[in-house]
Amino acid sequence: MTILFSRFTTRLIFLLFCASFSRAEAQDEDALMIRKIHEEALANGKAYSWLTTLCTQHGGRIAGSDAYLGAANFGRQILGSLPGVQAALQDCDASYWKRGPKEEVFIVKADGSRMRLRALSLGNSVGTGGQEIKAEVVEVKNLDEVEALGKEGIKGKIVFFNRPMDPAQIRTFSAYGGAVDQRVYGPSKASEYGAVAALVRSMTTKTDTFPHTGVTVYKDQVVPVPGIAIATADAELLSEALKTGAVTVSLKTDCQVMGLRPAPTVVGEWKGTSHAEEIILVGGHLDSWDVGQGAHDDGSGCMQSVEVLRILQSVGYQPKRTLRCVLFSNEENGLAGGRTYAEKSTEAGEFHLAAIESDAGGFSPRGFSFESDTSKFKMYYKKVSNWLPLLESYGIAFETGGSGADIGPLKTQKGLLIGLRPDSQRYFDFHHTEDDRIENVNQRELSLGAAAMASLVYLIDKYGLK
Repeated sequence: MTILFSRFTTRLIFLLFCASFSRAEAQDEDALMIRKIHEEALANGKAYSWLTTLCTQHGGRIAGSDAYLGAANFGRQILGSLPGVQAALQDCDASYWKRGPKEEVFIVKADGSRMRLRALSLGNSVGTGGQEIKAEVVEVKNLDEVEALGKEGIKGKIVFFNRPMDPAQIRTFSAYGGAVDQRVYGPSKASEYGAVAALVRSMTTKTDTFPHTGVTVYKDQVVPVPGIAIATADAELLSEALKTGAVTVSLKTDCQVMGLRPAPTVVGEWKGTSHAEEIILVGGHLDSWDVGQGAHDDGSGCMQSVEVLRILQSVGYQPKRTLRCVLFSNEENGLAGGRTYAEKSTEAGEFHLAAIESDAGGFSPRGFSFESDTSKFKMYYKKVSNWLPLLESYGIAFETGGSGADIGPLKTQKGLLIGLRPDSQRYFDFHHTEDDRIENVNQRELSLGAAAMASLVYLIDKYGLK
């Protein structure tokens, strides 16, 4: 018995040693590959040059516009230039909104003189039909104050929503989420109580002269009134003026919704070798607002996603699973691209094992957030957590939470949805403004984000999620 036990113990120790050695060898191999991925991205990266072309030749890519169609063809071209990648346009129709001539918004002084407020109509807002609206302004901090004032305090006036993003929030996206309801629903709420228009403080923690546009939504049965964002510096000025007495504002805009227009999503596919039926998606949204160049939002995410495929090819990696790069349309004012893509994918019986979206700017990557159907999430997150030590030295952390608006509709397929989380402190300085331009994107930071995505794709593809 003693001899048998001794032999068994010796063999067990030997097997455990072999398993441990095998794991260490695999970790070394993975660490080397991830280093190669980062070296390739930093030394030979193409994302910044692609982004430069996208921004300078196809800026202001609102879905349905000629600029968007040019961007879609450019995306298909660069994806199709990668060996083994099949690139195509996926049909999608989007509601096209046109800004029209520059907005005219003024404080009208008692002597008849006027002081311009820097302003942008909100996306999907109605205009004034080119006619001037002139009315007294009433300032509120939230939607509840509109209800409290009622029609007696609101009717015939311009409602000014002036709740700042909370500067004490470490996560600027949390600050944005805590203030953006006044932009999305403020004009509709103001109209319910008889207002003739709504002004909204721009969504940024920075006090500057750039107005920030963004979508607004009208409730059914509400007669829409113009919704206009003003720069934070001008919001402060207007608020100070209201403290001394009544203020009248004049405004004139000519924006309008033009109906459905083609706005195709771009899809590039690199077939896997042994598990081709499982898809790993990387993507961002190709559309942007019509002001600026859409550099951080979200040209960066799109070009990082194309770069993921290029990097993996350049380091000689052959994927087991099908890798798909998707440049979604119409995220900004309707999400038609993400919804259409998910519908067509589900109808075709596809399964996205994982989807990674980059839509938080081209800043230094800080981590990834993960979500999934509750029936699968615990298994998935346990698996990916094993890889965190490989990425921590690159400044990457993992957290649970949301992923991305475009990939959200894929949640019903019960794969793992992932959001790239860059440093967000400066994102809302540029978000939805004329200042969202290529010169405000750092090439090295953009490349590091692409490398982080490529590293995670490599690990998911090599090991799966079970």
